[in-house]
Amino acid sequence: MQRTFDVTAVREQFPALEREHNGRRVAYLDGPGGSQVASSAIDAVTRYMSRGSANLHGAFPTSVETEEILYEARQAAAYLLGANPDEVAFGANMTTLTLAISRALARTWDRDSEIVVTELDHRANVDPWLLAAAERGATVRWVRVNPETLTLKGDDVERTINDKTKLVAVGLASNAVGTVNDAAAIAKRAHAVGAFVAVDAVHAAPHIPVDRDAIGADILTCSAYKFFGPHVGVTAVKRALLEVLSAYKVEPAPDYIPDKLETGTQNHEGIAGVKGAIDFIASLGDGATPRERLISGMRTVEEYEADLAERFRAALREIPGIKVYAAPDGVHKTPTAAFRVDGLTPREVTERMAREGFFVADGHFYASTLARKLGIHDKGGWIRAGLAPYNTGEEVEGFIGSLEQLVLH
Repeated sequence: MQRTFDVTAVREQFPALEREHNGRRVAYLDGPGGSQVASSAIDAVTRYMSRGSANLHGAFPTSVETEEILYEARQAAAYLLGANPDEVAFGANMTTLTLAISRALARTWDRDSEIVVTELDHRANVDPWLLAAAERGATVRWVRVNPETLTLKGDDVERTINDKTKLVAVGLASNAVGTVNDAAAIAKRAHAVGAFVAVDAVHAAPHIPVDRDAIGADILTCSAYKFFGPHVGVTAVKRALLEVLSAYKVEPAPDYIPDKLETGTQNHEGIAGVKGAIDFIASLGDGATPRERLISGMRTVEEYEADLAERFRAALREIPGIKVYAAPDGVHKTPTAAFRVDGLTPREVTERMAREGFFVADGHFYASTLARKLGIHDKGGWIRAGLAPYNTGEEVEGFIGSLEQLVLH
């Protein structure tokens, strides 16, 4: 039996929600750019730093405790992503990790190699692969986006992936317009020709259950600051690939997994906070195991957010002069709404909404290829409002009311 979602109880776990701006309680609708941080994550960071921090491999207690904290965080991330602890590595963010992995993986490419990227993706899962391909002389092929449906063209998956393909990079969900891709089908096609699959789960991880192996990802990467934690990147690389990956590193650094991907001293306090964030998600679910509780928690979040997002998009479409950029009904989407307002730039809209306590973002959000395809890259991009489990129906109604005042008066 699925637990009832109690948004009031959830909100009590986010201290930032107490903030006021211009005499109004802030409504954080900028989650796609970075969620607010749960108390459990804040407490974990504070606890680590206040009890004495240390580097690794020492004989003294704070060093040993640091290693224990890192292992516990790996285990928690493995539960969240459907991986094993020795397949989980941490880094500064998803982009930095992907740059490191792409450079290492590309050592096996040559001029006969091809890679596949998509027009719907955040550039963090595009440019690292483009740069690596350019260094090795490999060919790049693109899966195009349908500008009407904001989904990937299925025929292009068959067209672009062939016997020369070494790597296919695809986002699990679009950080700009919320489309959830059928990454599993793309991975199946890629594996049929022996290619590796890199999945960007940054935007998906805060909203839907993630299972690396069910998706078919060889490399799955996300960032904890999108799922209620600190600024730390997380990747789960299949052991068979991680063991042979020739990572760039300094000579004394470990050759064993997963440490060989973690160059230099890591953000130990931040990694402690990653576990705290995952503990928060697990607290929303039920089950006999940590993985079951996390899946249950994410399903509870997804159901709550999907209902709120459906009402939000419907209300936006009722306002004259607003164009909503979203895949058709029936296409799986995250609770992210991208739109534009006739006669106003996205920045003008977000500045006005900020004065009234509604924090929404504007721009292309590094989904620059999609923005160019839609003809808005040089016009300020989109206004993007993203919902999180701490957002409420009252906040959505207030935002819509303020937006109507701006547009209609």
